[in-house]
Amino acid sequence: MRSRGSWKIRILIGLAIVAFAYFNKCSNTETNPYTGREQHITMEPQEEIAIGLQSAPEMAQQHGGLYPDQRMQALVDAVGKKLVQNSVARETPYQYDFHLLADDRTINAFALPGGQCFITYALFSQLNEAQLAGVLGHEIGHVIGRHSAERIADSQYWQQVSMGASVGADAGSIIGAIGQNTLLKNGRGDELESDELGVLMMIQSGYDPYEMIEVMKILKSAAGPNRVPEFQSTHPDPENRIERIKEAIEKYQGA
Repeated sequence: MRSRGSWKIRILIGLAIVAFAYFNKCSNTETNPYTGREQHITMEPQEEIAIGLQSAPEMAQQHGGLYPDQRMQALVDAVGKKLVQNSVARETPYQYDFHLLADDRTINAFALPGGQCFITYALFSQLNEAQLAGVLGHEIGHVIGRHSAERIADSQYWQQVSMGASVGADAGSIIGAIGQNTLLKNGRGDELESDELGVLMMIQSGYDPYEMIEVMKILKSAAGPNRVPEFQSTHPDPENRIERIKEAIEKYQGA
């Protein structure tokens, strides 16, 4: 009897933890003023900026530091600044900085919360100016979309839910797996949203948005024939992204 009573108490405690996590998520849901999408966010923009500034030096170090040629860096700065000035990005509270990394082997670009945007020389060296604008516009889109802040909040939520499930029963690993799958799915959604925002910024800044499609072809070629299947990746397949980019071009060029 004592064992059964203890089991019931654990169930109640677990349910209370899960209920609290859900209530906390609902109470921290807001509409992104720049994308119009509802998001679960638990931090302020100034906190995002602080995280980005604090993390930027380490991220640069992991990619061999900054590229030494200031002429190349100046081009990245100019294109990034042009995109910000001609888009909704100029209305955001974020501090946009654009960094050309010395890494000449890894084809990559990424953004930290708050406006720190990076591109490796390996990718930069394969792009013309319009394609560079597409890549940087995509990364600005991640900042505007507050994707990092959303991922952090989602991770905290699933950790709470997993803890509640493990208290109530031996199901924490199952709940944790659901949370991971949700994060992966949302991650792919983030990429598509950033692609669309990047297309819009290109058009607003006078760049040919079809060059974004060429960027996808470069990424597909770089991935090679052994690309991880889309359902196992945080990034959509380049072919699927191309179709969505075409839709975005039609949407914004006709507006």
